[in-house]
Parts: sequence; structure tokens; C-alpha cells
Amino acid sequence: MIDDEKDELILTHVERGLDSRSKRQIMAAEISERIVREALAIEQQSAKDSGNLGYLARILVQATMPHAKLEATEYTRKNGALTISMQAPSAIGLPYGHYPRLLLSFITTEAVRTKSPEIVLGDSLTDFLRQLGLATTGGRWGTVPRLRDHLRRLFCSTVSWTYDNAKDNAWASFGVRPVETAMLWWDPKSPEQPSFWKSKIGLNQRFFEEIVKNPVPIDMRILRALAHERSPLAIDIYTWLTYRLFYLRNETLIPWEGLAMQFGGDYTRLRDFRRKFAGRLRLVTKLYPDARVVPSEAGLRLSPSWPSIPPLQGR
Repeated sequence: MIDDEKDELILTHVERGLDSRSKRQIMAAEISERIVREALAIEQQSAKDSGNLGYLARILVQATMPHAKLEATEYTRKNGALTISMQAPSAIGLPYGHYPRLLLSFITTEAVRTKSPEIVLGDSLTDFLRQLGLATTGGRWGTVPRLRDHLRRLFCSTVSWTYDNAKDNAWASFGVRPVETAMLWWDPKSPEQPSFWKSKIGLNQRFFEEIVKNPVPIDMRILRALAHERSPLAIDIYTWLTYRLFYLRNETLIPWEGLAMQFGGDYTRLRDFRRKFAGRLRLVTKLYPDARVVPSEAGLRLSPSWPSIPPLQGR
């Protein structure tokens, strides 16, 4: 089963006649070199000082989107008493992978920065791709067609959050289409050409208020580095650890069953999820070495840690 964009990409190369093992070896070497370079840069300068302080909404961190493309038009994930459900039109499909995660971080960061539910995306398609940390490439697997596809998927999706705590007899629900209006005027054949009208989106007011109320500060360099590795699971682990370790005061153990329900991937065997999660966790801790997290047979053990973004940097 494909549960990460990287695996999907490897299968694509296999279909083109390249050896899977050789491809993995080449990719592993490239990943190691890139991650080391990024880790050194992060160690030398803070996110705020380097202009890479970003944000994600807390409600978007606690439960995740699909990692790989799904045929279904509804997707559900659970984190304790919180359940997130995402629906999309059948003609468009659900958002998945690292693109919508980059897009949501951009949207949240701009909403926090401008204090406005209207978000201007960029003077040109190339400009917007640059802000996401992506190069401008065409062709079937290029960033231009893939970004346009994921913009449509994300902007047309409806999301609901349900809190159901039987212990306290508490139940609450919150459902919105996060992006209420979207106007994209870029020409994909001339991505560097500025458009006459600004490409922009309008956020649902309730969603806007929620994401700017208690945003989770993140290091955009880490997010972009993990996106470059095409690992949405690693992105989810980083943003979740950033949020969870920020307020953690006592050591805690989170069972693998709970993590599988939250991060998912629809694994048929729990041990497969544990193996994949542990591998992506190693990637994350190379960029966030202060995270004191240890996988065990019972689950993931979290200990109080220095946050990815120190409190004084968070605003």
C-alpha cells in the first residue's frame, strides 16, 4: 500500500523501468545531504531571525489530511475525543500529500500576519511557488500542474471537527468550507507573468477567527525541508510534536493504536504503521533535535522538551 508521496514517486520510476532499490539508495543519499545542510542552518539562526517563522492552526495540527491520493471523497481521522472529517466533490477529489500542508501553513501565516481573512497569493504563479519554497517546473509531474490541482482540491473541500467526550458528557461540532471564495488569474503557460488582477482567496470568518486565535508557531525551514522529501507523514509528525511538546509538563506515553488513528494511512497491520512512523520520526528529529521522543513497544514516549520555536519567538 502507498502511504507516502515518496513511495508513490518510487513506483512511478519503477514503471519507467528504473530499479526500485537503486532509486531508494539514490534518494536516501540526497535526503541525508539536504537534511544535514538544513539542520546546520537551523542551528545557526532562529526561525524568527531568518524570516522563517510560520504558523499552523491548532485544529489543523491535531488531526491530519490524507497522505496519498484516495478514490474516496470523504476522509476521517481521530485524535482522542476529536474527530476531523473532510469531504470533497467527486469530480475534484480530496487534498493529499505535502502540497496542501504547505498551502495551509502559508494561509495561516498570512492570516496571522495581516489579521485579514482575505489572503493575496502572489503577483504571479512563480512568485507564489517561491513563497511555498517550490521551484517552477512544467510537464506532467511539474510543480505548476500539481499545485493547480491541489489548490482546487483544498479550496473545494469542506471540513468538520467533532468533539465527543462521553466521560464529561460533552459534545460539540464545528463545520466549514475553510476557503469560501477563490480567484486565480495566473496563466500556467506563462507562470512568471504577473496577472492584471490579484489572485486571492477569502476565508470563512469562523475558520479565520479560529486559526488566528491560537496558532501553532513552526519553523518554515523544517516544513519546507520535509516537503522537499515528499513526506507528508514527517510534516504531520513535526507540526504535532511542535504543538504537543510546547505545553507538555510531564512524561507521557501515547499508544501506537492512538497514533495510528490520528496519523493513519489505513495500515492493515499496526506494526507496518510503527515501522513507517519510526522512520519518519528519525527524519524529523534530525531537524528538531531538541525533541525528546523515544519509540517503544507500547507507544511513543514524550518527555518535556525545548520547543521548536521558543516562546519569545512565537509572536
